[in-house]
Amino acid sequence: MSGYDVLRVFCGPDGRHGNELGVVRDGTRLPGREQRQAFAGKLGFSETVFVDDPERGVIDIYTPTLRLPFAGHPCVGSAWLLDVPELVVPAGVVAARLDGEFSWIEARAEWAPPRTLRQYASVAEVDALPVPPPGEWIYAWAWEDEAAGRVRARAFPGRDDGITEDEATGAAALLLTDRLGRALNIRQGRGSQILTAPQPEGFVEVGGRVRLSVPSGAASPSGAAGPSGVASPSGD
Repeated sequence: MSGYDVLRVFCGPDGRHGNELGVVRDGTRLPGREQRQAFAGKLGFSETVFVDDPERGVIDIYTPTLRLPFAGHPCVGSAWLLDVPELVVPAGVVAARLDGEFSWIEARAEWAPPRTLRQYASVAEVDALPVPPPGEWIYAWAWEDEAAGRVRARAFPGRDDGITEDEATGAAALLLTDRLGRALNIRQGRGSQILTAPQPEGFVEVGGRVRLSVPSGAASPSGAAGPSGVASPSGD
């Protein structure tokens, strides 16, 4: 029985950090939504992907508690792992490409889940923020260098599922890029990097580095091995 891969998506220039992503390459092993939701909950990553058709790039995305029609870091990571020209998610068709050390996707802002984009006056203010209580999904950001498009950001999902802070959030970066209408170089979490650029017809390109964290087959989707011991939800 095949296992799952653990990727780190949006790694920093030194190859560290990034948001962890579980990818079950053979989604047919867990065909039901309840099975997939339960397995994503056991893994405990901010998102887990089930690949339903690797050649066509058909994927299904889950948080520990819900299914998503689209999410940024799962698409960027899946594009890198599958090396396909596009991904198919419930929200639509996501263009994908690899360019050197970066994996890129193109998506529309309306596909992203709602986020509160909250600007702060300085990087120091963002760095000092405490984790808020569950409730509102907040993307806190400040200009690090406005002229150069460099942003400092932190993400607080506001969910009651153990993920108190997201290390790197592609969907929120997409929304911020759409709002500002310019290319961004975002430093999020402990040292993750997200690159973005507006594209024609309302699309936004989102890219970053992806690294394989745990070899494929580390555990089976049946949960035979203890997934909670694979890696922490925040990435490293």
